[in-house]
Amino acid sequence: MAIRTLIVDDEPLARRRLMRLLGESADVEIVGQCQNGAEAIEAIGRDSPDLVFLDVQMPGADGFAVLEAIAADRLPMIVFVTAYDQYAIQAFEAQAIDYLLKPFSRERFEKMMVRVRSASVRGESDRLARQVLALLKQDRNGGDSLRLVARSVGSVSLVNVEDVDWIQAEGNYARVHTARASQLVRETLSSLSSRLPRRFRRIHRGIIVNVDRVAELKPGPRGDYVVILRNGTRLRFSRRFRHEWPEIFGAV
Repeated sequence: MAIRTLIVDDEPLARRRLMRLLGESADVEIVGQCQNGAEAIEAIGRDSPDLVFLDVQMPGADGFAVLEAIAADRLPMIVFVTAYDQYAIQAFEAQAIDYLLKPFSRERFEKMMVRVRSASVRGESDRLARQVLALLKQDRNGGDSLRLVARSVGSVSLVNVEDVDWIQAEGNYARVHTARASQLVRETLSSLSSRLPRRFRRIHRGIIVNVDRVAELKPGPRGDYVVILRNGTRLRFSRRFRHEWPEIFGAV
């Protein structure tokens, strides 16, 4: 069975070289090529490739941000492509199959393909994908360094968690509100709540709030409460989540 492969690189020459080298392998099927992170996220979600050659540094979203945006069940084998040595260590920490340091030789490319084929034959792609995802979801510094991948038409941007005021459910996605904008994150509210720092608390089935942004709490009309943020935003605090109250506001 052919290894379905996607090439992601913002440099046309780099994409063409990989296309040429991969085209010489009878067991590789190239399913597409992308020139930025937004295209990569769309293509991986749409085509479910087995293998992705992923440039580390790209406009809008780097290679690691692309991985953060991919659903766990769609994460393929990864070969990072980079012009910078310091990313090699990061690539292996992310349990990538291998990395290619630009400019790479044909010999280095062929050695990398040996590793790819070996992992594919042993059925290790799922294990490696889980390891990549686990690393990306780690809260390295108590969560303060966590970034959320927000998407809009034709673009992907990164939102620092410390900039977030509150988050609301929007179908299977979540809308993240900061002082500057509201942006859509391709992740459910439940998934976000499991990896956000503890200062982010659920106050309603469809709302998570950054406790540091809360200015006031007032009784509501139906036995619930209204949370007022420093910027004046008013949010419903459901009694269903009253177990969160003591830690957030003290006894109510």
